[in-house]
Amino acid sequence: MNQNKNLFQNAASDIPAAVVVFLVALPLCLGIALGSGAPLFSGVIAGIVGGLVIGALSGSSLSVSGPAAGLTAVVAVAIGKMPVFEAFLLSVVIAGIIQVIFGFIRAGVIGDYVPNSVIRGMLAAIGIILILKQVPHLTGFDKNFNGDEAFIQIDRRNTFSEVIYSLNYLSPGALIIGLVSLILIWIWDTKFFKRQKLFKFVPGPLVVVIVGVLLNSFLSRLGGTFALEANHMVNLPVTTGLTSASELLRFPQWQHLGNSQVWVTGVTIALVASLETLLSIEAVDKLDPYNRRTPANRELKAQGVGNMVSGLLGGLPITSVIVRSSANVNAGGKTRLSTMLHGSLLLLSVLFIPGLLNLIPLSALAAILIATGYKLAKPALFREFHRKGLDQLVPFVVTIIAILLTDLLIGILIGMGVSLFFLVRSNFHSAVMIVHDENKYLVRFRKDVSFLNKPIVKEKLEKVPANSFVLIDITRADFIDKDIIDTINEFMHHAHLKNIKVEIKKSTFKSLHQLVIGGEELDEQAA
Repeated sequence: MNQNKNLFQNAASDIPAAVVVFLVALPLCLGIALGSGAPLFSGVIAGIVGGLVIGALSGSSLSVSGPAAGLTAVVAVAIGKMPVFEAFLLSVVIAGIIQVIFGFIRAGVIGDYVPNSVIRGMLAAIGIILILKQVPHLTGFDKNFNGDEAFIQIDRRNTFSEVIYSLNYLSPGALIIGLVSLILIWIWDTKFFKRQKLFKFVPGPLVVVIVGVLLNSFLSRLGGTFALEANHMVNLPVTTGLTSASELLRFPQWQHLGNSQVWVTGVTIALVASLETLLSIEAVDKLDPYNRRTPANRELKAQGVGNMVSGLLGGLPITSVIVRSSANVNAGGKTRLSTMLHGSLLLLSVLFIPGLLNLIPLSALAAILIATGYKLAKPALFREFHRKGLDQLVPFVVTIIAILLTDLLIGILIGMGVSLFFLVRSNFHSAVMIVHDENKYLVRFRKDVSFLNKPIVKEKLEKVPANSFVLIDITRADFIDKDIIDTINEFMHHAHLKNIKVEIKKSTFKSLHQLVIGGEELDEQAA
């Protein structure tokens, strides 16, 4: 599918998807700004820029960008060290410039080195985190901000204990709205509803939000414990138009360019935001039903321009975000039009209907995010990796656990470490084959034979009994480490003591020095 051929040819799918992404993004933009210790409006600006600017420049069909939970801790610490918030905005602009440079030096290739099992584990982990983090919001316990992905939260409880603790503070009204919303989403996803043309173009999350607003209006009339409080609702800054909204904008103060902390923060944001973006687009590409690939270097340039614009207008740092992107995929988005439209909806909502959006209960939005999380972490995904074998299942599961207990980047690194272990283990077993029939032994080297294979080669050769014949076949090896050469030479020098005859079989197309880099040739005369 050529996404540039006609941007509007899939509008029937992209417009409903944009509405869903908008509904998901709005509370996350506000929540991440709150958790970062930044003005609430800075989160909305970042969301708008992520949709309109990055959406227009990106080569991704489905990725959605905005303020990221993974940067919350970095941003919160940085703002605390700056003399004013406007100095922090300089760091965001600097980060954008660095990301553009990353794009030109083709640093986007880094994302290609992350194994599929780790990427899938990351998606499943985000899904589980969404479910666990949104359960308190579903029940009306809104102590932590929307979009919080950290294991240890601001209130010092963790992801699991928060779920249990929230049950002590149930809000009957929020719980009713949340459960009704979940049921509605489930009904909307049934085959019967999907076959109906009328329901096909009306996104379930939009219905959930409308029903949530109506239910809240009814429950508030009942009063008592059924009435929702202000902290249970969306809290968008209220403006009265373009002039009023412009007054909320903050701009960088260039006199702080000499502050070293501004530059350190800019470099930190550029590195973290670039890594999160590359990981996110890898994950989103795997969710794409059309199997399209995002040009990573173009994405880094787009993100860089987006961060420059966001910083210049008073917004938070931006990355490609898994939650919003997966919501886009699940809602049926097909091209970047849905991303751009979601940015437009954020802008229009700030200018014209902030009061109306503040009628939306957070528990209804929590239900939407829980449904999104379930689709990312379906049980079928775990069964699929179980069938693939331990070398795929273990990195997948370890990545999930690591992300749940730490954060996205640390979890990814741990998952890659485990994948690397299985890669080395696989090479360890496949590079050397030793078989025997009575007193005849075959030692065959395949692929790259590294020092890691030395223990097994040494052990097997030492066990060769007296009066045996050993054929060492190196015709299939591309590289033999010096340690292996030394081990074989030592065996051959002492083989005559046990009356062992050794023969080396070499390729007629390769000389031995082509196989050994910086090593020593096998001493065939020793036999």
